[in-house]
Amino acid sequence: MKIKEGFILRSICGEFVVVGEGLAQVNFNKMLSLNESAAYLWKEVEGREFTRETLVGLLLDKYEVSREQACADVEKLVSVWIQEGVVTE
Repeated sequence: MKIKEGFILRSICGEFVVVGEGLAQVNFNKMLSLNESAAYLWKEVEGREFTRETLVGLLLDKYEVSREQACADVEKLVSVWIQEGVVTE
């Protein structure tokens, strides 16, 4: 999967948000709020192909969390990213 071109992670007043920039994102008229760990994952995979396992590995490397919890968190996050249309599978 890959983050679609035109979606940018910004820090606005201490909050991480994904916004669409450019004509390709004309139908994306909202901001997607990310917590600190989701923003970390976004930054790590921005501009490259990745899998759910890539994201799980990144969480396990950075945070003290079980593999089961990392997998569950990644599933939730990826489903939101797909639903909102910011990544391609």
